Amino acid sequence: MSKGIIATIYAILAAIFYAINIPFAKTLLQNVEPTIMAALLYLGAGLGIALIYLFSLTRNTGKHSAPGLNKDDLPYVSGMIILDILAPIALMLGLAHTAAANASLLNNFEIVATSLIALCIFKESISARLWHAIVLVTLSSILLSFEDISSFNFSWGSLLVLLAAVFWGFENNCTKMLASKNTYEIVILKGLGSGLGALFISLIIGETLPPAQYIPLSLLLGFIAYGLSIFCYIKAQNVLGAAKTSAYYAITPFIGAFFSFILLHETPAPNYLPALLLMLAGTILIILDTLSITHNHTHIHKLTKTLNGITYSQTIRHKHIHSHSLSGHKHNHQHKLAALSKQI
Repeated sequence: MSKGIIATIYAILAAIFYAINIPFAKTLLQNVEPTIMAALLYLGAGLGIALIYLFSLTRNTGKHSAPGLNKDDLPYVSGMIILDILAPIALMLGLAHTAAANASLLNNFEIVATSLIALCIFKESISARLWHAIVLVTLSSILLSFEDISSFNFSWGSLLVLLAAVFWGFENNCTKMLASKNTYEIVILKGLGSGLGALFISLIIGETLPPAQYIPLSLLLGFIAYGLSIFCYIKAQNVLGAAKTSAYYAITPFIGAFFSFILLHETPAPNYLPALLLMLAGTILIILDTLSITHNHTHIHKLTKTLNGITYSQTIRHKHIHSHSLSGHKHNHQHKLAALSKQI
């Protein structure tokens, strides 16, 4: 099985694991305060992945092929942890003031944020199809953000969910810079660092711990929705890049909305259906775009030319774009070597 297909499976699993976050968190928020909830989710992720890591070390005698984190990674690790403190707090606060189904769809704005940040700061390429998808997802997010379309009143809950998506967009790109490192270390640092940070903030603002029975439930949700999701996300991101891996999260809101209607018995707002159709159209474009993985390769060509019985040679090194589809491998590039051969 090719690396592209394996990475795609990881990306889809990451999206499915994360999809359960919003509807189940919305249920737990009835008994757990928002910042405490954010802290428990990430602590559950860090503790759960730490246990798996210890088990893997025992079985594999401590040998892992991926290198560990070092001091050069500190800026990205710090950014990742800080953003992972802010994002879930914003999401939980927003979720307390908006419908879970709306929040699930709005979470897709993370794809837009991740892609634009990847383009502007980290110079990843964005295809024309993905640009069209970004426009559709953005329009859907704007539509969902209106509490009352007739009077153009924005929902503060929706705006907080969008803010969380932007925070995670930056965080996804920080994580991309660490994707080749030990995945367990990254997730453990994200989980424990962000969880403890959010817990500290919750104590400062005066939130109290929930009844004891809700703590293990919150930790378990964090392990599945954040821990396993982040683990799979990083595995996929190392091959697909930040923009394309985030694109697979496009399926998340539809799964999350389904759980929201089943578990919470929510009634969709009037603007939900048109927003859903726009989001669905954008999702289709995103999935089509991810069927092709494009990146640069360096190739070396050796040119020879005989003049007056003497053979001259020159080595030419150049880059071109490869486009790999999941069903095969094709090369999209042209060679312009004739002009170069005249220089020999």
